[in-house]
Amino acid sequence: MAVETFEGGCTCRQVRYRMESRPMFVHCCHCRWCQRESGAAFALNALIESSRLTKLSGEPEIVDTPSNSGKGQKIARCPACRVAVWSHYGGGGTQLSFVKVGTLDEPDRLPPDVHIFTASKQPWVVIPPGALAVPEYYKSAETWPAESLERRKALFGK
Repeated sequence: MAVETFEGGCTCRQVRYRMESRPMFVHCCHCRWCQRESGAAFALNALIESSRLTKLSGEPEIVDTPSNSGKGQKIARCPACRVAVWSHYGGGGTQLSFVKVGTLDEPDRLPPDVHIFTASKQPWVVIPPGALAVPEYYKSAETWPAESLERRKALFGK
């Protein structure tokens, strides 16, 4: 079976990357923090092991920013056009990357697996019927597929 890959990059194409497999899970976060940070109604992030994220060209600049958790976030941005291509949240360290799905060449290939923090979503955002949606956060052990849980365990040892 062929491994599915996903390529993407910034607007000016200076920074290009490849996800070497499907992500573990895709979050559509509707929290106010992500709304402010993205300048949109939500943030769409594909969670993948950093070892499965290959830089094809360019070197993103890592920008330390505060986060709602208080643990901070390191955002990888193109030094030229400033587009955020992925980030690392304080809780996951640099072992886990949150790839900005909108920077993929084919973002439609990775729809959200879960909508989180829907208690603060914009009222005009309509979540599709049947989509997994939670008011705040969720327990990955109860939500992620078995393969993704195994990958998480290999990454963090738990």
